[in-house]
Amino acid sequence: MSQDPEIVEVVAAVLTRKTGEVMLASRPAGKVYAGYWEFPGGKVEAGETLEHALYRELKEELGIEVVRATRWITNIFTYPHATVRLNFFRVWDWQGAPHPHEGQTFAWDDPAHHSVEPLLPANFPILKALQLPPVYGITHAKALGREAFLHRLDAALEKGLRLIQIRDKDMPEAERLELARLTIQRAKPYQARVLVNGSLELARAAGADGVHLDSSALMNLQARPDIEWLGASCHNAEELAHAAELADFAMLSPVLPTQSHPGEPALGWGVFARLAAQSPIPVYALGGVNWPDVEMARSHGAHGIAMLRGAWT
Repeated sequence: MSQDPEIVEVVAAVLTRKTGEVMLASRPAGKVYAGYWEFPGGKVEAGETLEHALYRELKEELGIEVVRATRWITNIFTYPHATVRLNFFRVWDWQGAPHPHEGQTFAWDDPAHHSVEPLLPANFPILKALQLPPVYGITHAKALGREAFLHRLDAALEKGLRLIQIRDKDMPEAERLELARLTIQRAKPYQARVLVNGSLELARAAGADGVHLDSSALMNLQARPDIEWLGASCHNAEELAHAAELADFAMLSPVLPTQSHPGEPALGWGVFARLAAQSPIPVYALGGVNWPDVEMARSHGAHGIAMLRGAWT
């Protein structure tokens, strides 16, 4: 791959257990930031693809053979000694038991409650991003009817849904607030997060975890509001770049043709993968996807999928 001589290309591996724990490694003595914790990986050598560098580094550093890995996010970070482009991969399956080959110490850690210190500064937003689940459900309550929606919400939570956006923007504000409160009440026992589309005031009144912005609101926003979680809807590279400056994650759509927007041009998986690979924040694929498509989306660089109707079927 071509390299910018002023930027050090690095691959970073997020080895993920089925329990959700991820591997962190301490930097060995003699290296810059010795003793600091980071994700395993290393520099990309001249002429290497990112994938080849990932497989080589994990073989050399951990003694494992990668079976399945997917692109995730790309983050440029400037340290006092160098500017690095961290090309993150999620590593889902591997052969062999990881063991230190270069004097490191390893730990399996919960991204929401990491226990190792000190952590390299570039990795704090990565641990936050890893707390996001693979499916993002968008409410469709007005069309379904509130009681029918709440019944389907209970089923989706039981099935594993852990991130919900209160959309239904054409509902009267009082009804929307009540919908948000009822959704949050049901979500809390499952430790699921709920974001409200658009309104910071409504989100705070309902006790939501954050706000989701449509693309118009995103492009008009110049400073991040004081909120724990911020998501954004995007349709192109410009919007995705602006979301990366302010938000914790983005939705990119439409990936495939949709029932709600018949005839609207879709990005396709190729364009989606190219845009997602450049993003420093996780990107959900929206449009024409359903529960079984999580792995397809991940194979094209998505963090997961977002659904309107499909989340509640």
